[in-house]
Amino acid sequence: MGKIIAIANQKGGVGKTTTSVNLAASLGALEKKILLIDADPQANATSGLGIDVESVEAGTYQILEHTVTPQDAALECTAPNVDLIPAHIDLVAIEIELVDKENREYMLKQALASVKDQYDYIIIDCAPSLGLLTLNALTAADSVVIPIQCEYFALEGLGKLLNTIKSVQKIHNPNLDIEGLLLTMYDSRLRLSNQVVDEVQKHFNDMVFETVIQRNVKLSEAPSFGESIINYDATSKGASNYLSLAQEIIKKNSSN
Repeated sequence: MGKIIAIANQKGGVGKTTTSVNLAASLGALEKKILLIDADPQANATSGLGIDVESVEAGTYQILEHTVTPQDAALECTAPNVDLIPAHIDLVAIEIELVDKENREYMLKQALASVKDQYDYIIIDCAPSLGLLTLNALTAADSVVIPIQCEYFALEGLGKLLNTIKSVQKIHNPNLDIEGLLLTMYDSRLRLSNQVVDEVQKHFNDMVFETVIQRNVKLSEAPSFGESIINYDATSKGASNYLSLAQEIIKKNSSN
């Protein structure tokens, strides 16, 4: 039975999509079978893995509408062992369209039931909001990874996200765990980066991944070539960081 991991934080620009794409690719490189779901209308995970967003005919939108199965929507992408359910700008409309539906928070969970045992991990790249799309992802997920940028406002909004996770646990998904807090965009030369790391580790202890994702030019370049960092430059610091994160997640889940 596969594990569903949502990558969530309502703050934009914290490394959600970078983490979704490169964690999926790293787990794939470690010979795990992965399904990556792009649940963000910006569709950056889709384009970042070499899929032309304009050509998408069936994706996350159709899955949430239950007009297409995940099996039919999944595409092969540039990352080995990774299937992708793509997004398109039409995903913006889903929040409005689901509002009147019964069990609207469970649409993704219901859709993924048919494929959960076909993958080792299903990774969901969430939108930068706490709307119905993200709620569907958290309701479907077994756990959530929260990327936190090593910058001044890092902890701003984290309380709100943790409260949302608590209410999802209470109302929709009692089994939802926090997989871990992931520190991203770390620059060891900056005192501020080190202060954020210390503060997050002090407040959240064991909830914080040992792996820290460092600032890396290659990580920023890879999406424009439609490739994960593993494909683009396997020797880069970014590739090494995400492989380390993938190994940490595999180890954590094999000991559970």
